[in-house]
Amino acid sequence: MSDTETRAGRRGRAARTERRRSSGGASAPYITRNIPLLDFLSDEGAEIIEANADRLLAEIGIEFRDDPETLEIWRKAGAEVDGERVRFPKGMLRELVKTAPRTFTQHARNPARSVEIGGDNTIFAPVYGPPFVTDLDRGRRYGTIEDFRNFVKLAYASPWLHHSGGTVCEPVDLPVNKRHFDMVYAHLKYSDKPFMGSVTAPERAQDSVEMAKLVFGEDFVDQNCVMIQLINANSPLVFDATMLGALKVYAAANQACIVSPFILAGAMSPVTVAGTLAQVLAEALAGCALTQLVRPGAPVVFGAFVSSISMQSGAPTFGSPEGTLLLNGAAKLARRAGLPFRSGGSFTSSKVPDAQAAQESTQTITATLLAGVNFCLHAAGWLEGGLCSSYEKFVMDCDQLGMMHVLAKGIDLSEEAQAMDALAEVGPGGHFLGAAHTQRNFESAFFRSEIADNNSFEQWTADGGLDAAWRANRKWKQTLAAYEPPSLDPAIDEALISFMSRRKEEFPDSNV
Repeated sequence: MSDTETRAGRRGRAARTERRRSSGGASAPYITRNIPLLDFLSDEGAEIIEANADRLLAEIGIEFRDDPETLEIWRKAGAEVDGERVRFPKGMLRELVKTAPRTFTQHARNPARSVEIGGDNTIFAPVYGPPFVTDLDRGRRYGTIEDFRNFVKLAYASPWLHHSGGTVCEPVDLPVNKRHFDMVYAHLKYSDKPFMGSVTAPERAQDSVEMAKLVFGEDFVDQNCVMIQLINANSPLVFDATMLGALKVYAAANQACIVSPFILAGAMSPVTVAGTLAQVLAEALAGCALTQLVRPGAPVVFGAFVSSISMQSGAPTFGSPEGTLLLNGAAKLARRAGLPFRSGGSFTSSKVPDAQAAQESTQTITATLLAGVNFCLHAAGWLEGGLCSSYEKFVMDCDQLGMMHVLAKGIDLSEEAQAMDALAEVGPGGHFLGAAHTQRNFESAFFRSEIADNNSFEQWTADGGLDAAWRANRKWKQTLAAYEPPSLDPAIDEALISFMSRRKEEFPDSNV
């Protein structure tokens, strides 16, 4: 074959690959697992941890700081309130959360993108919260609103992410007290997937609700979940006024809260898995129950962000076996409480998208799927212990998420998958490359990574000799260059812009 024919063949393969990828983007809006749960915690073990959590809640209690209204809510509900410390009778919180739905729909502005949270479903959402961003061209720097929009676009373009997320990075070029407007607007303008609201102040939570009403309609928002948001406990055993204020705004508006203890075991909880799980259960139940006192039936998710620390340096560690055990045990506790569960992600302490980042992220995202996590934040882009959103790691993680979709399907036992006709056609000593069954199924037979290089050394060298990070660098740039926004009613867009302009004029800029 001549060099011209070889190059033409390669171009033909590339064209077919591109057509296949572009046509395959509209996959299922979320994962519905067909594989069993991996359960490390026995029922007897769960009962021990639940009893310890009950004791913790009744004897030690939880502090709700700087929020007299919340203390009064607890007092009226029958809890023992001593200053800011609240203690709970055995079984009280578990009884309160019975009004919360076991599953619920978060509606997207494109109904085809809506997700069902709970049950056998898994939703992947991107990284949340980093103040820094990084890419191989410009290095590590503070995030901007341009970076924020870029990550929203990358999440929208990925068939493996089901959710637009929330604070995909902090746009530090905007005032702290006003940046939430531009962040929520970016999710609504540049994506039609579900999204998260602001939680950094009660009034910012209310602004998020008002913007959602402009898109979905006031009555629809009151009766349906269109936003989900992250409410962290200040572990150990504290909720602060900021988180409580946002929780109450969203619960009153019938919008979902993820009540999530943020724990680095050894510093913010005991060093043991069992001790940490008892604390996680106590904190999560307290926050989840509060949403039901604000509005019975409001959707709420039992969350757990739990990792460990290095006992030598105190730095957070990820991808550890203890982290897997904590995630898995918390998932079972959430199921026993009758609540959807949030945990996991693509975690790493690495500063660059290297082998450490890949190893740690693979360890945690696989454990996430096998444990039956319903809502997975930080599924793509997490770097440097959550301090950095990485462009390259974002697309590398999305590639890994595609593999999780295939794994969750389990083993296909359809007549076509049994392939008995192929075995009969080929017989002993043959090969299957030309078999009719192979020809029918080769396009979809195996997951095809968009990042991995499986060519020969010579072809890899001819293509530039790029490692995975640089291939990912090329991929995110191609994705942003090809991005086309989803349609948004011009009248709704105008209403959002008008609302933001009016609200921004009502108070001065501030970085508090």
